[in-house]
Amino acid sequence: MKVMISQPMNGRTEEQIKAERKRIVDNFNSMHIEVINTLFTEEAPENCNIAVYYLGKSISAMKDIDAIYMCDNWREARGCRIEHQVAMEYKIKVLYSDFFINRPEIAPKNM
Repeated sequence: MKVMISQPMNGRTEEQIKAERKRIVDNFNSMHIEVINTLFTEEAPENCNIAVYYLGKSISAMKDIDAIYMCDNWREARGCRIEHQVAMEYKIKVLYSDFFINRPEIAPKNM
């Protein structure tokens, strides 16, 4: 299973974004679920709408996922709302922040 993280970024520091993302990725990894990296770091082309540029890259990445994980406060983030709508329209499974609450324990592969 491949999952993408939809994460609000506006008004947050790079450290806050990376810390939240690491916690989520670690949770998924402990369940043997692959998280595709959609934290794009390359520079956007000059003279373009930067937010739309990165949103386009995120939507393009959605072609390769089985589910999208919506971080807390996703409803306040325009890009997250759009990613959510794309997932709903194209029947991509949507996971919300309560996904990790009471999750079943998964035995290590070597047991």
